[in-house]
Amino acid sequence: MTGQSLGNITEHPKIAVTQEEYNRISRNLTYYQSKWPEIEYLNSNHEKKKRSMNHLPIARTASKKIASLVFNEQAEITVDDATANNFIQETLKNDRFNKSFERYLESCLALGGLAMRPYVSGDSVRVSFVQAPVFLPLQSNTQDISSAAIVTKTIKTIDKKNVYYTLIEFHEWDKDGKYVITNELYRSTEKEKVGDRVPLAEVYEDLEEEVILEQLTRPLFTYLKPPGMNNKDINSPLGLSIFDNAKSTIDFINTTYDEFRWEVKMGQRRVIVPDQTVRVGFARDGDIDLVKREFDPEQNVYEQIDGGKDTPVSITDLTTPIRSDDYIKAINEGLALFEMQIGVSAGMFTFDGKSMKTATEVVSENSDTYQMRNSIVSLVEQSIKELVVSICELGALYDLYNGPIPTLENVTISLDDGIFTDKNAQLDYYTKALASGLVSREYAIEKALGFSTEEAKKMAEAVRKEAVDDVGSVRSQTDVDIYGE
Repeated sequence: MTGQSLGNITEHPKIAVTQEEYNRISRNLTYYQSKWPEIEYLNSNHEKKKRSMNHLPIARTASKKIASLVFNEQAEITVDDATANNFIQETLKNDRFNKSFERYLESCLALGGLAMRPYVSGDSVRVSFVQAPVFLPLQSNTQDISSAAIVTKTIKTIDKKNVYYTLIEFHEWDKDGKYVITNELYRSTEKEKVGDRVPLAEVYEDLEEEVILEQLTRPLFTYLKPPGMNNKDINSPLGLSIFDNAKSTIDFINTTYDEFRWEVKMGQRRVIVPDQTVRVGFARDGDIDLVKREFDPEQNVYEQIDGGKDTPVSITDLTTPIRSDDYIKAINEGLALFEMQIGVSAGMFTFDGKSMKTATEVVSENSDTYQMRNSIVSLVEQSIKELVVSICELGALYDLYNGPIPTLENVTISLDDGIFTDKNAQLDYYTKALASGLVSREYAIEKALGFSTEEAKKMAEAVRKEAVDDVGSVRSQTDVDIYGE
């Protein structure tokens, strides 16, 4: 169908995202990218000037730091069934899934959501990552997103003018339980508008308008969002950015940092000098003309003042001290508030006057950062399990996989938290707990070394046996004669 026209993507009757929610996600992207407008000001001559805003990349730094605590390339994804596991391992390895997911998890935390969609490319299954600005739930959804629209934008140059195309890919379930994928293409000469609907062949010659898939138990995508309720729109199924409720604090930090940098710039040495000291004099030494200055010409900032006969002026330093300690303290106070708002432990972010630094804390199991990580880990594990099931179902549908379809319970996700926990401190903690008699040897080994319960039991038994053997090896012959072997 052609003839339909859209000014904005949210105007489509199937899409359930309000314009306010769409603008919120766009605003999150601005904070994540740190694309701030230029600062306008009046100089001493009352001329309007512009300058770039100095800022700290706090939104990106926080997203990247927390993402690194949750997932890294050492994560392991396994399936109980050998056939399914081999297929999944081959698929994820060829697609470099772990490396890609580590990067896109950062986007999920920053923008409030991330969709992962398996698709067939040649004779293999690949995974594409759909970021929050181009993933839109449909009207038929509840809080659990089972149908959605995925937006893809392209640009073509026609008659030396840019033409903007928007492909909307709808994923829905029909009343018979079949999975329906519908494609719509829109064209506009204005970047901000979606435009008029046009035939798919203008850009995608081999793309069908409708594809119906059967034998699917779940959508061909999985949606991951940060933990917590969307308090901006309680009816929206979309998630919030980790800093959605801390934007005013980010503004305060950036404003303070900008003022700090500007004060440093304006705090350069300023000197009042009599105008006669900067006059150029000429002298002659034989056939050579000499230019003499009475004041250092390399002085970058100074003021010339005509003292006159009645008000003689001497060289005076007008440089004012820079309030660096006050500004650094104010920025750190802002960072402390930011830590509280996003839910991490105090001291995770600090400012030393040069740049913002992050700290990997030695944490206990009741720390804010630890609890936040665990909340995100649970959602990540669930989302990856759903993705594994979808990969197997899609592979079976296109005869790329002929094994059993695993359930969520058949998939195991192992996320190493070594980057998060100080191993030496952890070992010291459980060693002291064992020595105090507060925990068993098996429990201490399990927690300190990251072993499974069964592995910890075997290790504890091996330790006991070695201890007995060591004691036996130093027994005297008299003891042997009296007590036996």
